[in-house]
Amino acid sequence: MADAARKIDDETALYREAPSNIEAEQALLGAMLVNNDAYYVVHDFLKPDHFFEPLHREIFGKTSEMIRMGKIANPVTIKTFLAANDKVGDLTVAQYLARLAAEATTIINATDYGRAIYDLAIRRSLIRIGEDVVNIAFDAPLDMEPKSQIEDAERRLFELAETGRYDGGFQSFTDAVTLAVQMATAAKDRDGGLSGVSSGIIGLDGRMGGLQPSDLIILAGRPAMGKTSLATNIAFNIAAAYEPAEQADGSFKAKNGGVVGFFSLEMSAEQLATRIISEQTEISSSKIRRGNINDQELTKLIGCSEMMQKLPLYIDQTGGISIAQLSARARRLKRQRGLDVMIIDYVQLMQGSSRTQGNRVQEITEITTGLKALAKELNVPIIALSQLSRQVESRDDKRPQLSDLRESGSIEQDADVVMFVYRDEYYLANREPKPGTDEHLKWEQELNEARGKAEVIIAKQRHGPTGTVPLAFQAEYTRFTDLADETYLPERFE
Repeated sequence: MADAARKIDDETALYREAPSNIEAEQALLGAMLVNNDAYYVVHDFLKPDHFFEPLHREIFGKTSEMIRMGKIANPVTIKTFLAANDKVGDLTVAQYLARLAAEATTIINATDYGRAIYDLAIRRSLIRIGEDVVNIAFDAPLDMEPKSQIEDAERRLFELAETGRYDGGFQSFTDAVTLAVQMATAAKDRDGGLSGVSSGIIGLDGRMGGLQPSDLIILAGRPAMGKTSLATNIAFNIAAAYEPAEQADGSFKAKNGGVVGFFSLEMSAEQLATRIISEQTEISSSKIRRGNINDQELTKLIGCSEMMQKLPLYIDQTGGISIAQLSARARRLKRQRGLDVMIIDYVQLMQGSSRTQGNRVQEITEITTGLKALAKELNVPIIALSQLSRQVESRDDKRPQLSDLRESGSIEQDADVVMFVYRDEYYLANREPKPGTDEHLKWEQELNEARGKAEVIIAKQRHGPTGTVPLAFQAEYTRFTDLADETYLPERFE
């Protein structure tokens, strides 16, 4: 008896229909055809693909298009854009449209119908993803690792959770134009009138318009130039400026600043925190590490740490993380806490997949391609730090060039922006001539001129100009700031 019951259950499972609600679809379409304002109640979350019935998808798409163009959409005007003589049961499409309008309910219920349609579409998508996971697990090719299937399933689920669809594909130009206008509107409302997230450094923002969503930004330099310092400065500035704005669906989006995810492959979270505290309190990090501070400085440290605990700055200190692991953790952070900017310190410490290990150029190519794809998927700027080759040291002018990037082919190709950090003071201090000579006097003059100054060289930028941004650098506090313009300084008396 139990076996027979189980057999019936198994057969029932085989013939289960995908979840849908045709009546809700009919009611919403009828409300829209009677009162076009019903469209504006659901347009921000409902798309044609969310409808189960293909004809309903077509009706919703054409009706939406007409309403957006400012035209009246009703059974009479819409039927000319559909195959009006095709049959829907005993009715023609034209008669079906008239029936939808005649049986329409009030616009008040439009949101509930729209939500029901949307939720059922999500459930159908989940079923498709689940079926794919099961089928691939049963029939996986020999060269496909289970780990890669998990990563693929996680990516599809994240995309479904973020956008309500996971199939990618073409996007209409209308949607693209709408997004462009929304970006311009957001820039107008944001402090400083930037289209991207402000780095907190006016000179950089002026050149780049802020950190742009979906951009891969490479920040490179030789050791001791201050790559990590600049990255931590930017991370703190963005997190400290975070100002959330509530959206129509109850979620929150950054109006200014943002939530920052910092992947620190080289330094521990404690070392990064020490750098940021040093920058903010103007107490040198060496004094903080040794505990060589007085009571007043201790009070400043405690006050700063209490303020920092409230910042939306999240640090992952896993060393040697792979691009797949990093992507999974970034998706999780965006779902759970939000994510507006991501920073990786640094690319050469990451790992590729097992198939590329041993070939470093191929491995770096996989990593940078993966980072660019992740920036587009999450729609956030990713700042990835990178080393430079030693050939810089063999030149007289040690300002970096694109060709100095280690494994530069893929890094330069995949990046939307490439920036170099350069401090002339560092190189001048290491080549002091013999004291008392004319060369020493000239060297002293050059060193004094370069002291406390740095350059960020924007060598590549897809959407804007290249050039050099002069900055001030306080080595004691590992802090980069905008350089004061000499012409605006008050008169000084010697």
